[in-house]
Amino acid sequence: MTKVEIKKLCKTHNVNSVSLWFTDVLGMLKSVSVSIKEIDDVIENGKFFDGSSIEGFARIEESDLLLQPDLDTFLVLPFEIGDYKIGRLICDVYKPNNTSFTNCPRGVLKRTLQKLSRPGYKMYCGPELEYFYLKENEDQHDLIDRGKYFDMLGIDEGTVLREKTLSTLESIGIKCECTHHEVAPSSHEIGLKYAEALKMADQVMTYRFIVKAVAQQAGFHATFMPKPITGINGSGMHVHQSLFKGAKNIFYDKQDEYGLSAIAKFYTAGLLKYSREITLTTNQWVNSYKRLVPGYEAPTYIAWGRANRSALVRIPATRPGKAKATRVEYRAPDPACNPYLAFASMLGAGLQGIKEKLVLDKPAEDDIYHLSKEELDGRKIGVLPDNLIEAVQEAEESKFLQDLLGEGLHTKLLENKHQEWDEYRIQVSDYEKKRYLPIL
Repeated sequence: MTKVEIKKLCKTHNVNSVSLWFTDVLGMLKSVSVSIKEIDDVIENGKFFDGSSIEGFARIEESDLLLQPDLDTFLVLPFEIGDYKIGRLICDVYKPNNTSFTNCPRGVLKRTLQKLSRPGYKMYCGPELEYFYLKENEDQHDLIDRGKYFDMLGIDEGTVLREKTLSTLESIGIKCECTHHEVAPSSHEIGLKYAEALKMADQVMTYRFIVKAVAQQAGFHATFMPKPITGINGSGMHVHQSLFKGAKNIFYDKQDEYGLSAIAKFYTAGLLKYSREITLTTNQWVNSYKRLVPGYEAPTYIAWGRANRSALVRIPATRPGKAKATRVEYRAPDPACNPYLAFASMLGAGLQGIKEKLVLDKPAEDDIYHLSKEELDGRKIGVLPDNLIEAVQEAEESKFLQDLLGEGLHTKLLENKHQEWDEYRIQVSDYEKKRYLPIL
């Protein structure tokens, strides 16, 4: 888009201010709003802010940073404040001298995607973000339904919220494929139609904002917390991904028994090889590892399969003649990750697989959850980290991840996660009180 087009849209929709969006290292949405009267200056010169106050950004003595809006991300948010509406621009973070700031998560994804531009490839992503609707009741949150997978519960609260969210997303140009109830009670999903990786990462940030905002307006709470309720499935973000050259899906080979090209196999092998090293970026919270346990439809074992949903990587079935739909589904990520870092990590791992021409082992088509340790060892099936500190240690030792993120962002992420683990491990939980106080 151009400045002229943006200003015309602002006038047409009675936009009074424009919100400049960006994320910190953890993927938390940040924004600063500017008056529509200042939009010319912001588009041409950017907007300075204090980087020392943003998690994972600059030190106090290097605090001045610059937001440079990506004009193609402009949209009018579908909410009104009084008689006015708000515009939105997603920004990249720069240094005052107008050079790229290496700790910017969006910049990490852009740098990784640049590695694809040389052979003329593009990465497409189609994430499936699950989330919960909850009632806020003083200090606790209650489920709003007892539905199961694909249940149609009539015109209940969850259905109304989900359908309203769907129409809101599509009104601002975010294409969706389907909407349905998930496996766990109060768990829902709106499937996004695949798009180029950078655009999709931007859409994930917008999706999470819209889901929460629509729920809040109706008096409910929507959460992307990976495991909000004990004893039921948590929320995942399975990421379907493929590489294209022009209109051709280079993951497809009709001669192969699995329909996968050599490049697709290298890519998949890369995802498997580096999965432990990138788990910190796809599953970055203490709570993430409450979801990654056997028995709750979340992957823990490092293997691939086709129909096998117990495997870390799955190759979904496609209709005959639909070569463009061939894709790799990475099932570990949760919807509370930073999508820019998660997409960059998965792409980087896949590209390393291509670079190293890694051999992809035979698929695991049985239920891996029921294999013994001896059987797992015999088939060389590894496991993902069991908890946050194990994922931190894997990331800490990973030269691959350091090169991908850049030394500065890699260090900041590790510092933050060490602190989170330290804060978590000294807490005395309700479980411990109930179990030990009466007997010890």
